[in-house]
Amino acid sequence: MPRIAIITDSTAYIPVDLMQKYEIQFAPQISIWGEEELEDAIDISPEEFYARLKESDIHPKTSQATIPYFEKLFRPLVEQGTPILAIVLSDKLSGTLSSAEQAKAMFPGATIELVNSKSTAMGLGFQVLAAARAVEAGKSFEDVVALAQDAKNHTGVYFVVDTLEYLHKGGRIGGASRLFGTALNIKPILYLADDGQIEPLERVRTKSKALAQLADIVDEKVGGANNLRIATMHAASEDEGRKLHQEIVERWNPIEDFITELSPAVGTHAGPGTVGICYSMEL
Repeated sequence: MPRIAIITDSTAYIPVDLMQKYEIQFAPQISIWGEEELEDAIDISPEEFYARLKESDIHPKTSQATIPYFEKLFRPLVEQGTPILAIVLSDKLSGTLSSAEQAKAMFPGATIELVNSKSTAMGLGFQVLAAARAVEAGKSFEDVVALAQDAKNHTGVYFVVDTLEYLHKGGRIGGASRLFGTALNIKPILYLADDGQIEPLERVRTKSKALAQLADIVDEKVGGANNLRIATMHAASEDEGRKLHQEIVERWNPIEDFITELSPAVGTHAGPGTVGICYSMEL
């Protein structure tokens, strides 16, 4: 058991080998198919989710990671006297932070800190990894918490969706609502703003042009940055994801890079065909 426990939620979708290496635990989001409830990364994988989404007549819904699950994660750590740092997805996208806060309240006096990442996917994942690596480096709990609170200022998430319909249906459309209905054949370039809400950047007519412009937009953010880490994310669009990933790796030469498939909870709202870039720099 590490001397400081790091907890996140399943939307981070950090590669399994790194989750195991740093002993990172997670609370799963819930996918709801009719009467069936499935826990992200436990009951259903992204591959299984998107295959089922393609065939199902029922559009799934999602629910935040639960209070009981956070309590289950917290309890043994509190009993062992292990300080806990939980970093979760944006409160503009989910009530997961509220679940963690209510679970924390069950352990008065325990050393538990909660951080709103204002992000998701590997934007969240890179923040979690930065904290886990600080723990491995022997940093104090206070220093690890301070780093986690600052890390959101060094990460970003930019993405292209095939349609705004999924974000609209799920109520996660944020500031991009002003694009809805204007031209349903456009390929919007969106991003997570500083407050953790989805906002629009550009409207592009074709997917290939949108992805090229996406790379240029992120290039303005990360060009010449130190300690650059990137992750290409996709929702059932592996070929586009790999093509974009190869391009940006060659362009930026990051110190760490991943290709990740969006978790079911995020994919439900972003929709199949979503492709994006998450980055971390100066951490």
